[in-house]
Amino acid sequence: MLRTVTATRYVAPLREGGSLPGLCEADDSGTYVVKFHGAGQGRRVLVAEVLAARLAAALDLDVPELVVARVDPVIGRGEPDEEVQDLLLRSPGDNLGMDFLPGALSFDPAVDPADPAWAARVLWFDAFALNVDRSWRNPNSLWWGARPWLIDHGAALYFHHDWSRAAGSTDRPLRHAEDHLLLPVAAPVADVAAACAATLTDDVLHAAVADVPDGWLDGEPGFASADDVRAAYLDWFTARRAATGWVADLARVQSTRGEARRG
Repeated sequence: MLRTVTATRYVAPLREGGSLPGLCEADDSGTYVVKFHGAGQGRRVLVAEVLAARLAAALDLDVPELVVARVDPVIGRGEPDEEVQDLLLRSPGDNLGMDFLPGALSFDPAVDPADPAWAARVLWFDAFALNVDRSWRNPNSLWWGARPWLIDHGAALYFHHDWSRAAGSTDRPLRHAEDHLLLPVAAPVADVAAACAATLTDDVLHAAVADVPDGWLDGEPGFASADDVRAAYLDWFTARRAATGWVADLARVQSTRGEARRG
């Protein structure tokens, strides 16, 4: 389960993202990038972060530790920005913290070492989770401790913003796969697809949804309880794992990109 920390000081807003995360110190002497449930797309972004992080970890992909960050809006009283103060007032209680990696640089596969098999797993993972937000424009990857780390998965699993259409997305190709950051350096995704799917066992998927706090699932429209929402995520993950069209499309995009480079 996610550890819980209490934010003790609001350090600074991070304006790179649209949800206005903030850098906060906590009572465990750690520093975290905190995403707030009162931001534009609400709790679903926090849910996507947790689920994606658990799937990534199962695939042996590094993601900074996530925690539940308890926030008292009073920590923002010294922040002069009214937008930040309003966000904190809308986000009391449990928010999502991501361990801050001091000194980390943006990962650039054209400069930093990128293992092709690792890159193929990331490509498969992003397509599985419908993560449309890891491109050369917005890498959402850091270089720290002599290896790459994946961050910011709030845009993944976007089907949960309209559950009535979720079933129709289980074999949906990754949008804009041709712009994926790692497409030029990844080994053939077909070579890793079977192993990646086998890694995401039923036990792994159940553990992932169990890690999402009830408070981020309660009250989801169309569901009677947090466990009902968990069951819906499990159904989607299971169907996505069994589907093959999205994998074939990803392999096609990768092959087309390779042919274009050779040409």
